[in-house]
Amino acid sequence: MTRIAAVVLAGVALLVAGCSERPQVAQYKQGTYQGKPDTPPYQNSQFNNDKAAWDRAMATRAQNQNEYSRKN
Repeated sequence: MTRIAAVVLAGVALLVAGCSERPQVAQYKQGTYQGKPDTPPYQNSQFNNDKAAWDRAMATRAQNQNEYSRKN
């Protein structure tokens, strides 16, 4: 009898634990961005807020990945 009571008690405990979950829906406010503020990619220690240097580095990187311009 105690084994059946323990199983029933465990089942009731699981059901109650499942019912207590909070809804995980984000509250949206019209016209506002609620995420983390992003910084531009050129604002790091390598480029020191120099957007032109970052643009040159990205163009060079893209050119180095171009299969047609590689020399064999």
